[in-house]
This record gives sequence, C-alpha cells and structure tokens, in this order.
Amino acid sequence: MAGNLTRDEARARARLLSVQSYAVELDLTEGEERFESVTTVRFTSAQPGADTFIDLADAKVRKAVLNGTELDVSAYDQETGRLPLPGLAETNELRVDADCSYTRTGEGLHRFVDPVDKSVYLHSQFETADAHRMYACFDQPDLKATFELTVLAPSYWEVISNSAPDAAEDLVEHHGRHGALQAAKRWHFPATPVMSTYITALCAGPYHKVTSEHDGIPLGLYCRASLAEHLDADNLFEITRQGFDFFHKVFGVRYPFGKYDQLFVPEFNAGAMENAGCVTFLEDYVFRSRVTDAIIERRAETILHEMAHMWFGDLVTMRWWDDLWLNESFATYASVLCQAEATRWGQGAWTTFANVEKSWAYRQDQLPSTHPIAADIVDMHAVEVNFDGITYAKGASVLKQLVAYVGLDNFLAGVRDYFNEHAWGNTTLADLLAALERTSGRDLSSWSKEWLETSWVNTLRPSFTTDAEGRFLEFEVLQEAPADYPTLRSHRVAIGLYSLQGEALVRTRRVELDVVGARTAVTELVGEVQPDLILINDDDLTYAKIRLDERSLRTLVDGGIARFTESLPRALCWSAAWDMTRDAEMSTRDYVALAISGIASVKDITVAQTVLRQARLAVQQYADPAWRAQGLTLLTSSLRSLVAGAEPGSDHQLAYVNALSAAATSPEDLAFLAGLLDGSTVLDGLTVDTDLRWTLIQALVSGGVLGEGDIAEELLRDATATGERSAALSRAAIPTAEGKAKAWAAMTEGKLSGALLRSTIVGFMDPRHPDLLEPYATKYFEEIGRIWKTWTFDSAQNFATGCYPALSISPETVARTQDFISAQEPPHALRRLLLEGADGIGRALRAQAKDTSAA
Repeated sequence: MAGNLTRDEARARARLLSVQSYAVELDLTEGEERFESVTTVRFTSAQPGADTFIDLADAKVRKAVLNGTELDVSAYDQETGRLPLPGLAETNELRVDADCSYTRTGEGLHRFVDPVDKSVYLHSQFETADAHRMYACFDQPDLKATFELTVLAPSYWEVISNSAPDAAEDLVEHHGRHGALQAAKRWHFPATPVMSTYITALCAGPYHKVTSEHDGIPLGLYCRASLAEHLDADNLFEITRQGFDFFHKVFGVRYPFGKYDQLFVPEFNAGAMENAGCVTFLEDYVFRSRVTDAIIERRAETILHEMAHMWFGDLVTMRWWDDLWLNESFATYASVLCQAEATRWGQGAWTTFANVEKSWAYRQDQLPSTHPIAADIVDMHAVEVNFDGITYAKGASVLKQLVAYVGLDNFLAGVRDYFNEHAWGNTTLADLLAALERTSGRDLSSWSKEWLETSWVNTLRPSFTTDAEGRFLEFEVLQEAPADYPTLRSHRVAIGLYSLQGEALVRTRRVELDVVGARTAVTELVGEVQPDLILINDDDLTYAKIRLDERSLRTLVDGGIARFTESLPRALCWSAAWDMTRDAEMSTRDYVALAISGIASVKDITVAQTVLRQARLAVQQYADPAWRAQGLTLLTSSLRSLVAGAEPGSDHQLAYVNALSAAATSPEDLAFLAGLLDGSTVLDGLTVDTDLRWTLIQALVSGGVLGEGDIAEELLRDATATGERSAALSRAAIPTAEGKAKAWAAMTEGKLSGALLRSTIVGFMDPRHPDLLEPYATKYFEEIGRIWKTWTFDSAQNFATGCYPALSISPETVARTQDFISAQEPPHALRRLLLEGADGIGRALRAQAKDTSAA
C-alpha cells in the first residue's frame, strides 16, 4: 500500500461520506508499464464544506475535477497515495484522469508475460487495500458502492469482471494516447450491486475459457491458454455445484451476484481471493502433473472457502479489519462443513482440519505475536500481517466449538437471520452474536470474552492415580495457561479410553463433559481400568493442546499409533506428539521413532504428508546436532523402504518419493533419485512427469550432484512459467558459496517478480545448507531495514519471513534480532515478524536440549 490508512481516519471518512457509484474507464492498450484509468465517483457529504481525500497509488494524475472545478493535481501525494478533496458539497461528482502502474508483485493490477507464447495476462488483487492501485477510490470496506466498468483491451483478449459484460464492441480503429494503431475491443460491464472496493476485480488476456451452468447460475472457468490442456473442468465444476447446493440449503439466501467465474491466474500471491462473482486462484491449482489426493482436497476446500465468502464477506461485510477473522474463520469453517456433508471426502474432512488447520492455529497462537481472534487493528499495516493461523484456523476451531455449544441447527438459523438482516451492509461481531443469541437462546457475552477477546491456547492433560489392580482411584483434567496469558476457558471435551485388542487400538469408553477452571474431576472414570491410551479432547470438540501421559505416549511410540481403527483419533495423537516435540516435552528422536513406526499405517494422505514433513523438520532443526545425521539416515532409510513397498501408482508412493527428495543427502539416496530421473531406476506405477522431474532435480542440485548446466537444460525442456520458478528455486539451492551469493544478490536487488522472489527464497533457505547460510545471518539485518522501507508490503513481508536466519540456531541469532529491534525501532509489522523468527530459534534450542538429554 502506498499509504497507511488508520482506523480512526477510516471511521471519520465513513461518518462524513456516503458513496453511491463508481464508473471506471480503463485503457489497457497503452504499453507495458502503465495503463489509463479514468474514474467518476458520485458521493454525498454529511458536512458540506468539509475536506477529505481519495486514494490513488503510484499514479500520474493528469486531471481531477470536483463538482465542475478543476483541482490542483500537484497536491496529489505520491508517497501516501492521497489526493485531497477540499470543500465538499452535499452531493458530489469527482472525475480523476490518471495513468496507473502495472505491478509484478501481485498487488493491484498484476501484469504477466507467458514465456511459452509471449501472451500478456492481467489479474487484480485488491485485499486488503490495493483497489486504489487501479482506480481512484475510497479504499475501505464500509464505503460500499456500485461499480460500472468500461475496458479497452486488445481485440483477442477476454476481459472478466464482477458482472457479466453487456457489450463487447470491436473498434474499427483505435489510436492509443501514444498514437499507435491497433485492433481493440471495448468491453462494458453494467453496474454491480453495492460492494466493497477490495472485492472488485478485473482479469484480462487471452484466457482459455470453459463454461457451464448450475441452478440458473452461469459458471465460468479460466486459465492461461498454455495451460488449457491441464484444466480439469469436470472436477472443478463438480465441487462448484456441490458447494452451491449446500450453501443455498444452509444459508437460506440465493447466491447474490449473478454469474460465477473462477480464474486460475499466473503469479498469484495468495491461495485465492473472493472477488464477487470473479474469484481468482493460485495457478498451481491447475495440475499439469500428477498430485496426491491431499492436494485435490486442499483445492476443493479453497474453492468452497471462496464460495462461502460470497455470503459471508461479500454480501455482508465487516465494517473494519478488526473483524477480518469473521470473514476468514467463517469461510474456513463453512468450507470444511460443506466438504464433510456434501463431497466425497465426508467426515474425513474434519480429520484434515484437525491435522492441518488446527496445527497451524496452535503454532501461531504460541508465538510472541499472538493476538485475540477479534484483533485490535489500528491501521492497514497491522492487518497485513494478521492473515495468519489465528485469523483463519483458530477462529474456525472456535466456531466449531461454538456450534457444539449452541447446536448446528441453531447456529445455521442464526446465520440465516444475520444474512437476511444485514444483506448488502457492513457489520461487527456484535451483530452476528446477537443473531446467534436469538436463535440459540444462549447468552454469548462470556463465551466471546473467553474465546474471542483473549490470546494463547490452553493445555489439557490427564491426572490420575490407580490402585494395585490398575483402576482409577481419581481422575482429573488439568487445564494450564502461561502467566502472560492466564485465561482458563470453559471447554466441552470428550475423553476416550483406548485399549489394545489383538492388533487394534480401539475405544472402550467415552465420557463427554465440561472442563472448567484449573482442575475438573471426572467421576465417571473412577473404577475404570487404566487403558493403554487416554485421549483428552477425543473427537476434537475443543481448541486446546492436549498432553499424553507416559503410558499413552509409550503405547504410541511402540507401534500403537499404527493400530487405531479410526483416522481422527490417530490424527489427534499425531498432533499431540508433534506439539509435545515442539514444546520440548518429547524428544525429537522419539518423535522420529513414532513417525517411522506409524507412518505406513496412515491411510489418510493429508495426515501422511504432514507427518513426513514434520519429521523432516524435527531432524533438521529440533534434533541434537550430534544425532542429526543419524536421525536423517533413519528417516531416509525408512522412506526408501516405504517407497519400495508402496502400492504402485498410489498417492502414498508419490508422497514417499517427494518426502525422500526433500530429505536426501547421502550418496546412496541421491543415487537412487538420480536413477529415477534418468530412467535407470524404475518404480512400477510411478510416472516421472514434469513436476516430479523438477522435484528430483532440486534434490540433486541441493546434494551437489547436478548444477547450473543441468538446470538450464531442464528449463529448455520446460520453458514455462512454472519451469522458470522451478529453475530459480534450483539455482538458489546450488550448495556453493558462489551460488548462495548469486541468489542473495538477485533477491536483494528487488527486481524479481513476486513469484520468482518466493521461489528463490525457498531454494536459498534449503535446510540442508546451514553452514553456507551462516554469513547471511548478519547480512539479513544489514538489508531488512532498507527492504522494508522501499519494497511493496507483500514482497517485503516475504523477504522478512522467508530469509530470516531460521537455520542459524544459536543464541547469537536471537541476540542479533533483539539488537536490531532496539537500535532500529522498526515498524510494528516488521517487529512482529522478527520476534516470530527469534521465537522459532528459541523453540529449536529448547527442543535440541531435550533431545540431547534423551541421548
């Protein structure tokens, strides 16, 4: 963002203004750097004679006319992106004629040239406040208006926006501002319903298009022409139809925006964006090579998440970004509910939720930057770093618990009332809680204070004594909270008792109760025989870290985790063991032993891939350095065995090969991967396709087997945008001082596109190269201040988090971080990211000490 709108400024502007309409005219035929943007906005002022400002970033303002009077455009502040509007009338019309800038960072109107056919593609990304990079606007969510769009574009382009076009006129002659004659087409999009600026959208270029229809809703799918053969439209339309049917049924309001287009756009800087009727997705979701079902399930969740936003976020919108969590948490919860109730994943979707979303939430909630779900967002810089595991996953977990508290039917009835009462408007949390209180009959004020207005995660652990026969004399659930975040919450939990019966670990007793305060007696379990495993929070009803007693943990490590007959309790135990490892309550070598003994039994591919990734991270960062090489050998030898024994052509076979590629360092492992690449080693059912080739090449480059010439040769085979990103990652992973220096120079010069920057960071920070990265632990702090001040927010944030010296695991790294903060007093958002990085170092040091003691 060019400026940094504060909440107070936004509130003042909202009290002053009411915006009726925008008419935006864009000329996209004017060159590679800039485009013409003419905006006419009509609005009223509650105080005639007052002054305000309109937002417009990185523009050359040629002319601005307010109520017939030409404004002094020299008053436009390039640094803040604000054009002053003095002396408002009661009814106002403003026309701003400007040249705006294309970006390569994914913010505003992003321009991309396809290396395959040199075609140009544009897409917009405006959340949180980048609409004013494309047109002049009052860029805040509570100043809604209608939007009418006219676009001049090359004649062979598709142009897509929030509404369906009502005209697309070929121009016989079109002379651009610079005099060039070209074939062009004028597209007109009629006025939308009222909406916020951040969900307006424009995509343009020679996009490949597939259309369909469902329940009277026109459906469109778009991707680049060079990816058309890989667009699996049938699957995408199937999920889309299932989503509409489910949300129409449970929300009670028909989809409100006419047509529904979904576009897979190049170099997108997020997973997806809920533009009304014009949803944009990360292009990686067009699978040009084989992927596991875990990735397909994730794509489906993303599709349903963005669709849920059409109601929660687009139809009814937060007043300010304090309630960003309402948008994201609700969409996350609703998408998983839809997957569980209306798609082929069924209740297994909740297993994925427990293993992926909640793990993300637990990690985020234990950082020094933890914040309440209902966060205090004072300005736009604060919200940019709040797209995190609390806003999405903790909020969704708490909503899931709220549903258990009020009942699903009451919850959905309240949501329907909320939509009907506030359609097309802006709301706060209080509006949603009021609707839920009416339909459930429950007072939610204390629930909100406990769960939404406090930070950190509670820990629940069993405490018991037994008699000589092993029967419980007493059983309690202990609830813990750290001194800095002392809230002890009310939890609805189930406790499961699991016993080994033959080869199976089965639940023999389940008790459900409310856990309140520091100690909660569970009298129902007195007299029960201590089982092989006790699982607090069985069925995953609440949001809390759970601990396993010594016998339960040993049951798992000794092979019991492979014997569960259900996926959810197994996933909860994996999550508990991982959290205990991160908290230095379980040694890394025990976690690795658990992973090795249990991974073959994990049928859920999402859980399997998560556990393998966590086991690798544990060895690389949490293990006693003296044991690390041994741990890595144990892990990779296990993976080699899993690869050999995997069902040919299965998801698990591919997942095991990918996991081995990410961990391989030994000559034997690298030789095996090289054989897969050159075809001298063949695995039945495994196709070494384009993306798997890059995976193998990246591993072999990282291991010093392949080099620059091999990367260049592979890029000739795959001269695509994905190939360019893969080549950038591979070059940055070359394990030499010279290779790292080249990657560092490329990153810090600030000339890479957002997508290439992200890929280069991943290759540069290869966890197999900690010694090569050591010099950059100092260089990072020499550069980060300049980068934060001069780069766009998204790119600066990617560098700040991605290049933080997380692999320099030493007290010195923590000290460098603290010294930088003390000396430079960086902005709050950067300070937050640095503290998060230092916290990761501290956690790794504690885990290493635990693992050392276990030796």
